[in-house]
Amino acid sequence: MKIFTGMYDWVMTKVQHRHAPTYLAALSFTESVIFPIPPDVMLAPMSLAQTAKAWRYATITTIASIIGGALGYLLGYLLFDPLVVPVIESMGKMDKFNLVVDWFEQYGVWVVFIAGFSPIPYKLFTVGAGVLSMAFLPFMLASAVGRGMRFFLVAGLMVWGGAAMEQKLRQYVEVLGWLVVALGVVLYLVLKH
Repeated sequence: MKIFTGMYDWVMTKVQHRHAPTYLAALSFTESVIFPIPPDVMLAPMSLAQTAKAWRYATITTIASIIGGALGYLLGYLLFDPLVVPVIESMGKMDKFNLVVDWFEQYGVWVVFIAGFSPIPYKLFTVGAGVLSMAFLPFMLASAVGRGMRFFLVAGLMVWGGAAMEQKLRQYVEVLGWLVVALGVVLYLVLKH
């Protein structure tokens, strides 16, 4: 069953659309607050399709993601007690939230940097930083460095790999897609228990 190859081909035709940078910015912004799909899935093919614009795309992604992170911070800071706590408690996830709180208390601003660079859901840490009233300027600096390093690395790999990278990526997109799905299921099961 070849689901991911068809999706990949469709994305590669859409990444050259004249509004693609706007869509990339919107995806990057919303992913930092609520949306579950990381902007890398759009940044990578856009950078592959137009390597001369890869750095511009990485810049758009980084800036939009940081602005979205600031909104996530404000939501956590302003709306956590009246809106979010009852939802977390009703879902029985207060222990998971307390784990995030422990990470913030233990690692401080470094946890934001790590979440910004890694595949850990960044949105949890943007809202978490606001909930815990982390100093805003260090939060923004850690976000800028972590997100910038990640997105410029993605763009750089696409520029460096060029057409050969695109061919290899298309060749293995099914395997990579199903590995990501399997990893998602495993993470869900681990976090659920």
